[in-house]
Amino acid sequence: MLDVPFRSARQLAADIKRKKIGCLELLDLYLARVDKYDGALNAVVVRDFDRARTRARAADRALARRQVFDRLLGAGVVLFGKTNVPLYLGDWQSFNAIYGTTNNPWDVKRAPGGSSGGSAAALAAGLTGLEAGSDIGSSIRNPAHFCGVFGHKPTWGIVPRAGQALPWQTAPVDIDVVGPLARSADDLAVALAAMAGPDEIDGTGWQLRLAPPRQKRLRDFKVALIQDAPGIPVDAEVTRRLQALADFLGRQKVKVDDRARPAIDPREAFSIYVKLLRAATSDRQSDADFDKNAATAQALAPDDESYYARATRAAVLSHRDWLAANEARHRMRRAWAEFFATYDLLLCPVAGTAAFPHDQQGERHERTLVVNGKRVPVTDHLFWAGYTGVSYLPSTAAPCGFTPGGLPVGVQIVGPQYGDLTCLGFARLLEREFQAFVPPPGYA
Repeated sequence: MLDVPFRSARQLAADIKRKKIGCLELLDLYLARVDKYDGALNAVVVRDFDRARTRARAADRALARRQVFDRLLGAGVVLFGKTNVPLYLGDWQSFNAIYGTTNNPWDVKRAPGGSSGGSAAALAAGLTGLEAGSDIGSSIRNPAHFCGVFGHKPTWGIVPRAGQALPWQTAPVDIDVVGPLARSADDLAVALAAMAGPDEIDGTGWQLRLAPPRQKRLRDFKVALIQDAPGIPVDAEVTRRLQALADFLGRQKVKVDDRARPAIDPREAFSIYVKLLRAATSDRQSDADFDKNAATAQALAPDDESYYARATRAAVLSHRDWLAANEARHRMRRAWAEFFATYDLLLCPVAGTAAFPHDQQGERHERTLVVNGKRVPVTDHLFWAGYTGVSYLPSTAAPCGFTPGGLPVGVQIVGPQYGDLTCLGFARLLEREFQAFVPPPGYA
């Protein structure tokens, strides 16, 4: 049964339906793996094993009565714990003062990504079959890329945030989405189908019907490829994998255009993203923090365009200035719509590097990454989260191979608004023909 922990959730569901394995039996298998492997990873930080076993027994009884076994939160899924995240979900590492540091199963000296780092690490190590996370700054896509699994950031607004939102939040948060992580593209699609749709209020007035995949065969796709951006260097270990993918697609007769760009200034897009991102998260401030940040913002030099300066100004943004940024965002949405009238998808990096070593010193904006031998601000690489995310676009992070040192590299597959199934369909084809999930050494 060595391969069972790494089977897709869809395969596991089929095994349960065919009575090849029981719900409780599968749960106990994963719990045993948590006991065996999680000491080194620290991914599953809240454990609810007893109640999980009760739910698994109930699921087995429900199957015996032939009750429906289709929904994500129905009899087929048993929640047995919570995985680790950074404080306020605000980092590409997953550490905090309460539960400690989560490690990457490919190299425990490196971060698994964040904020859904515990989820991605647990999936890669075979401690669970399916995970969910949120994404406002690549919190699904980045951990998937760092840990070599799949993740999908849905079109903004199609998955309700109730139950996932921070305790004080009721209103939808701008840019932020909830989506699945998995070991296969099929599992992402199954999970999204169960998760997406209006909540109990919106459901009285509308239903969700996503557009079908634009193409069914690789050779019928027309894709654009972006490997870097002005002022945002991407490490050669990442671009080599993206180029290898482009070369493969060319051999498969896919139309790949590495010069196509939307009619959007990348620098403006990044600026608008940072402004709207930090405005969206500004409710985390106490009154005292707000007053302090307002004073700091006022004292900043007008020409200071560092990330810290832009984020501080955005944290105390006036509503008038927010409306101007939002107007700019909606102009970009129209530019993306025109772009995707010609191209089915955009392929680009998830981040500028593969998984980086743990670095918990100072504030996030003070930290750096080594890119092509030079140190650059880690926050520069929020560009790849916001270039498309600020415009509400869906994107799938899928495995794209490995660095010479054996670290996973992902590709970001971006589609038009509500084109989630096109992203997932392309990821499914890449999984079948180019690169599937591979378990990290020592966990099989």
